[in-house]
Amino acid sequence: MKPWNRFEQHFKHRQLAFLESLLGVEECSPAVIDHAAVRRIIVVRQHDQLGDFLLSTPVFKALRGRYPGAEITAVTRSYTAKVAEHNENIDRVVPVYEHGGEWTLQRLREVARLTGARADLTVVLNTVSHSLTSDLIARFATRGVIVGSEHRPFKGTTRNFFYHINASCLEGERHQSQRNLDILRPLGIEGGDLREHIHITPEESAWAREHLRTLGREEGRALIAVHPGAGKAGNRWPAGRFAAAANTLGAEFGAQIYVTWGRQEGALGDELIAGLERPPLHSLHAEIRRMAALLAEADLFLCNDTGVMHVGAAVGTPLAAVFGPTDPALWKPWGEEFVAVRAEDQRCASVTLEQLLEPARRVLQAGVKKYRI
Repeated sequence: MKPWNRFEQHFKHRQLAFLESLLGVEECSPAVIDHAAVRRIIVVRQHDQLGDFLLSTPVFKALRGRYPGAEITAVTRSYTAKVAEHNENIDRVVPVYEHGGEWTLQRLREVARLTGARADLTVVLNTVSHSLTSDLIARFATRGVIVGSEHRPFKGTTRNFFYHINASCLEGERHQSQRNLDILRPLGIEGGDLREHIHITPEESAWAREHLRTLGREEGRALIAVHPGAGKAGNRWPAGRFAAAANTLGAEFGAQIYVTWGRQEGALGDELIAGLERPPLHSLHAEIRRMAALLAEADLFLCNDTGVMHVGAAVGTPLAAVFGPTDPALWKPWGEEFVAVRAEDQRCASVTLEQLLEPARRVLQAGVKKYRI
């Protein structure tokens, strides 16, 4: 465990009473907010994974609609900061780095500037996990009101004492995009667009098209992207079955196949390529925005339940994803063009080839380009 994480865990479990007495804020009614005076907004989500952040992008769109003239800052993990860049609903991105060696004086200054600007409104998105670091950032960077979910209070506390307003955690099963938007209800924001979003610039699109052309992309043919990896082994469908699905759909639709996988997933990639009947277009890119731009050029994305699935959905590419232990009703990208396939025993390996092919065919036959953002 990293030194700061050990420090954070120590305080979360042993020193919360002290923190509450020192830094706790009084609860207040949403009625005290002067919405016309809100000029600076901070949204904090620096403690969760890539998919979790992308599922929270509807929050930025909803805040832009409610406060069109405000400056909106996103505080993110360094890993997710790239997908927040160029988002028309985010004016500034401030990354928080996981490793001490990644911090430079300039990066420290960027975070320090938050405390100087002092937001009129800060929203902490604590739907998946609750981070003491996120709460501290919110506390020191806000002169106005801090809003967060009443969900996941720290052990030994009666409420989330860093928040002036604890938004109600609605009962029942709700999609994660809905859970994020629920935190905005005290601000008078009800519902909203639940779709994830990454904005790809014209320059990035042009690069992706040219890169695919150099790999052998042929105009007028459908393109099916395949990503066999996932961070958790239990979330991986067998790579050989992805190859079989790509072979079948490629033959039926005259499509070319584009494949990619993570840096630590070379064995999966080798197995996938070995099962393909024709050489695929292949581009291994660790840089997340380039991967997003390439996925945006595909007509269909075949993948597992993983962060890259959310990247594909966020650029508007229809997909068929294999789910295992995670409930797709709560975590699948929002939209009818994003299809989840799951076996009754909730094991990825139990999903059959035909179970994936049937919805994949349906999405392709529907004329997938109409879904583009």
